[in-house]
Amino acid sequence: MLSTMLLVSLGILSLAVIGCMYRLLKGPSIADRIAALDTIGILLLSMIAVVCMLLKTFAYIDIILVIGILTFIGTTAFARYIERGEVIEHGDD
Repeated sequence: MLSTMLLVSLGILSLAVIGCMYRLLKGPSIADRIAALDTIGILLLSMIAVVCMLLKTFAYIDIILVIGILTFIGTTAFARYIERGEVIEHGDD
């Protein structure tokens, strides 16, 4: 019963990734595309967690942490680019 529910949730997460890919490609603004990219990262993280539960292993927990960190850094960099027009500021030294 649990494995069936995990497979169903994996399918639903896959459909959500497809929907976010559409928004990523057809988004009317850059903010929509950034939100879609962030959501795809979180969905990927969730899919790996479901696979971990399905396989009854902790082997992929490190991958989940890395994807979470990269998603956060990417979203922060894109938000900074939208706000200021550049990611890394060059100071007047």
